[in-house]
Parts: sequence; C-alpha cells; structure tokens
Amino acid sequence: MTHVFVAPHPDDVALSCGGLIANLRELGQNVTILTVYSGNGSSDELNPYQREALGFGSKAMWPVTEAFNRSSIRADVPLGDFSGTTPPWAATNDRLDATQVDADAAAKRFWQRSSWYRRASVRNEPLAGQPLMDDAPTQGAVLTDEIVGAASAGDVSAQRRIEDERYAYFAEASIVFLDLPDAVFRGYDGDEQLLGEPRDDDPAPSDLLRREIDRLEPQRVYLPLGVGGHVDHRLVHRVGLDLLRSSRAWVMPGPEYAGIVAFYEDFPYAWWSGFSSTKDLPTGALEGLPTDVLLGPEYADIGDQIERKISGIAMYESQIGRLFDGRLAMADAARRYALKVGALGGIGMAERYWVTRRA
Repeated sequence: MTHVFVAPHPDDVALSCGGLIANLRELGQNVTILTVYSGNGSSDELNPYQREALGFGSKAMWPVTEAFNRSSIRADVPLGDFSGTTPPWAATNDRLDATQVDADAAAKRFWQRSSWYRRASVRNEPLAGQPLMDDAPTQGAVLTDEIVGAASAGDVSAQRRIEDERYAYFAEASIVFLDLPDAVFRGYDGDEQLLGEPRDDDPAPSDLLRREIDRLEPQRVYLPLGVGGHVDHRLVHRVGLDLLRSSRAWVMPGPEYAGIVAFYEDFPYAWWSGFSSTKDLPTGALEGLPTDVLLGPEYADIGDQIERKISGIAMYESQIGRLFDGRLAMADAARRYALKVGALGGIGMAERYWVTRRA
C-alpha cells in the first residue's frame, strides 16, 4: 500500500505525522512525502534539481522498498581459497535476471504517468545508454553543489530542503519537492496576513497536487486540517476539499477520494491553540466539505514511536529554536500533545487523523 503525506512546508509532516509514518514503515507500507511550498521564488529559471518528470518537482529519493542489497551479489573476482564454492546467499545470473525484471516493473510503477522513467540496474551498470541513477544528481540525494552552496551561504529555503531530505532518508520515505514559493515570497507580510485568509489572487494548487497524487495512486492521502490558520496550510487543506468534490476522471482514471483523503492535525499549532475537535477550526474551514461526506476521528497509537518521531523532528535544526525554544522543549511538547490526543482516544500516546467516508 502507498500512503502520501502532503506537507505545506518542510517539517510539517515530521511534526504532525512522524509517529504514523514510523508505524507504516514497520509494516512495510510505502510512504511518499509531497512538500509543496519549498521554493523561494527568487529565480525565474528553475535549476535542474527543480525539474523532473512532470516538469515541476524533484523525485529526491528512490523508494527504500526498492533498494537493493548488493552484498548478495558474488564478487567479480573469486576471493581466497573459496573460489570453488558459492555461499548460499550469493545470487546467480538467473536470479539476478529475474530480480532485474521485478526492478524494472517497480520502476515503471514508481514513475508511472510521467513523461519518462529511469530503469534500475541491480548490477549497478548503465543500461541501454541510460546514465546510472547514482551518477545523476537529481536521482539520489538532491544535495547538489548548488543547493549545498546556497544553504552554506545562508539560503533558508535551501537549508530547509536539505533537512527535509534527511528526514525522508531517516523515515525511509520517498519525497517529492513541488518547489512552489513560500507565502512570504508571494507577498504575505506579517502574522496578520500569514495567519489570515488566502488572497483571491492566490489559489490553492489543486491541479498540480492532484496530478502528482493521482500518479502515485495512494491508498490514503493525508493533508493538513489547517489548525492555526497559516495561509499555506489553508491552501493545501483546500486541495483536500477539492479532491473530495471532484468527479472521477476517465481520461487518466482517478479514484473516488472519499475514504482516501484524511486530514492531520497541524502540530504544534494544535498544541498551542488547545485544539480538541473540528469545532475549534477557523470559521468556514470546512465549508467546502461535500454534504454527503462524513468526517470522523481515527487514532494512530504511537507509544512505541514517539521517541523516533522526536528524533525526526530534531533533524529540522533551522526550525527548532523558532518553534520550541530548543530541542528539550520540542520533545516535551511532542510527548504532551501525544498524551493529550491519546487520552481522547483511550490509547496512551497517539496522533489523530480526521478521515472521510461517503455517507
């Protein structure tokens, strides 16, 4: 199964959903993070790492479930006195060829509906003239010279992107950067505007996000509930409501999103505001919810994962001081909020998700 977590900014998914993501990966579920507003809007020309299959976004990491353990491939040159024997775990050519077929099928599934896909070689060899994934800077980590240099020079957006990728590696998730400019680069100025209604000339990125979500074919997609009212969170929340209102598309078949869309509680906003139920949302936050779609709470037990969640949040070093005044305060807030939510669900420590279903 594939689970897609949509983050308005780098760190939002780690803050709000890190426990559930850890649970899902332990169960062998695929997780993809879509980070929407990760760009700084300072250049009309997008760098190579900002452009990929759909012309917008960077597939920053091959899904970990498709990674290959090359220790099982026998050495090119026999070693020592064991040249006449083969360890039971060493892969024969027949087994490697069969694995290559599976790898190609997995690659096609991952890159499906894109304008191209890159074949994965289990032997780590170039195939049909295609460059190796390891040699293409946008196909492994996006820690390119450009972005590392920008981060070193004080570019906050570049630093946050690096932190987001490190978290994805830690969480064993694939990640997609859509590189839309943050609200501060779209003309919002000051807390009153950043925590207010989106401007009429600043629509939700519904078409772009739906294309990417449809391509990934998730069994569930998680979007922010919009607690706290940050304008970027509100816009991404609207995308979820748009998905619920949309009809199925048969040119490029899309799913019935009621039952697939779920909303997560934006931490730490939900902690700071004392959020308890959807009645605490800003006025009109759920106005776009179809009348025949029901919204109800679902609890994820994260008692075994809370420390892993805290470790993941701590990777966003640029944000810890601004949000929590230090790592200890962050850890305390994460534990306290998990206990509060768990008490509501009667399960110890928890994250709560507001899931949808057709009435």
